[in-house]
Amino acid sequence: MSFKELISDQKILQAIEESGFTEPTPIQKEVIPKVLEGRDICGAADTGTGKTAAFLLPALMRLLEPPSHPGKKGPRILVLVPTRELAMQVAGVARRYSTYLPRIKTVAIFGGSSYVIQNKELSRPYEILVATPGRLIDHLERERIDLSRVEILILDEADRMLDMGFIEPVEFIAKATPKTRQTMLFSATFNKKVMELSRELMSDPLSISVASSKEISLLNIEERIHRVDNIDHKYRILKHLLKEGSIHQTIIFTSTKRQADRLADELSANGFYAKALHGDMQQRARTQTIGQLRQGSLKVLVATDVAARGIDVLTISHVINFDLPMSPEDYVHRIGRTGRAGASGIALSFVSPKEIPLLRRIEKYTGKKLNFHTIASLEPTAFFGEEKEKSGKRPPHTRFFKKDFQRKKPAHRGSGNYGNRNVFRKKPLNVSQ
Repeated sequence: MSFKELISDQKILQAIEESGFTEPTPIQKEVIPKVLEGRDICGAADTGTGKTAAFLLPALMRLLEPPSHPGKKGPRILVLVPTRELAMQVAGVARRYSTYLPRIKTVAIFGGSSYVIQNKELSRPYEILVATPGRLIDHLERERIDLSRVEILILDEADRMLDMGFIEPVEFIAKATPKTRQTMLFSATFNKKVMELSRELMSDPLSISVASSKEISLLNIEERIHRVDNIDHKYRILKHLLKEGSIHQTIIFTSTKRQADRLADELSANGFYAKALHGDMQQRARTQTIGQLRQGSLKVLVATDVAARGIDVLTISHVINFDLPMSPEDYVHRIGRTGRAGASGIALSFVSPKEIPLLRRIEKYTGKKLNFHTIASLEPTAFFGEEKEKSGKRPPHTRFFKKDFQRKKPAHRGSGNYGNRNVFRKKPLNVSQ
């Protein structure tokens, strides 16, 4: 199936082609025809499956038709998202697909951004509104937005929205839209809260489920594991990889905000222009940094997991896990920033001995055994346990247990030597001392 079989408008098809997409993903094949039929959709889809285009493309087709409520102001399409990063991403995709539809304008509103700029954008005609619940309710209470014109309501990452405590704001917003609206809800998981919300907001929804991101987004990604002794060893390997020249553009993930700042400063001081991205930064600085990444002027971004779900840049050639994430799901989201739109990507992870349990959890989650890679002159010296698995015995530099520790045989009761318990001593105990 091609996009021409799903989308009839040539201008939208041209924008799709220029975005680098050749054929629809499984969820796009399932969702787009049903949305065009007017059905409410309850979709189980994770990041990396193409769900954003699945709901935006038929929404754009709807906007080519005359409005259901002519003469009113306000959005015809409303997309609710949990975070500012996702709001920027969805709005960017909407603008990209509507490039050749000048009448269709997209506005994004979210916390941390200037009210002056948002008020100016909201004062002009627009068709698509992408918003986080908190900031949208703020504008509704100030009567700057009228939702009585909404024809399609879309809830993206609904499970995450509810986990963040947005259930009452979402219900409030939905009540401000017409009952005749079409509704789409997308969630990675259908837990109890999500199912209750879907029953409340939708009428006879069609349930559509596709393979998760761990099955789809990893297809075009080569995963490599580099064993490291310590943080200094990580620095040396990272600098070697950046000097090598094969990395076109990369996101380096760290576990803390402080580590992200420190690593970005360290790389910049060594001649690698790098910027940090994390939750403590001002929104203007975060937006500027992501803009530089999209434009290609920034080659190295050091980020915490705040960026894992909100960045969709097709030119990311490598993802580097400077620190492994605590959650296997976050690992999949992180490395899914590369290998987008059918392109190939490489994911590199630095693993110290204490991070081996995290690696095993990731392998169990993805169902894939990850192989170790080494760089000449940068081999690890620490013991990881893999040598024993292959040879059946410990390597020479760790074979000290037998000569340094001696297992004491059980002594008879009354000997004064711990009864009949087994004990470990560096030297045999001399009870006469």
